[in-house]
Amino acid sequence: MSLGGGGGQAQEIQQQIEELQQHQAALEEEIEQLQEQKRDVDDAIEAVENLETGGTVQVPLGGGAYVRAEIADIDEVIVDLGADYSAERDREGAVSSLESKKETIDGRIEELRSEIAEIDTETEKLQDRAEELQAQQMQQMQQMQQQQQQQQEDE
Repeated sequence: MSLGGGGGQAQEIQQQIEELQQHQAALEEEIEQLQEQKRDVDDAIEAVENLETGGTVQVPLGGGAYVRAEIADIDEVIVDLGADYSAERDREGAVSSLESKKETIDGRIEELRSEIAEIDTETEKLQDRAEELQAQQMQQMQQMQQQQQQQQEDE
């Protein structure tokens, strides 16, 4: 006895929902990484604005090792421009470059949040469709049971 193929459709919808949820989780993870980058940029802006020539900082060497260093000249800051390019900037230029980087990160976060909102909408539509299919299957099963009861009564 077939229920009109509704079970296959329901399974496909469930698979689509799971794929959307996996995609959404990946986007949320990317947002977390971008927020961490944004915090790093904020820390760099604060450091550039507050450090003074002659001050002492800890410079990472890699592998969790640091060395204390004296700032020779805070007016010369090397800023990552992206795509493996860096540039030397004065203090104001460095802050401006970092602020621009932060704006780019914010823009990407907003794009990802919009995409997540679209996924939420699509997921809701698919869940509504799955519920409709389930209701149809229940109705078909009830009709089949009624038909079987009718046949038994006729016999």
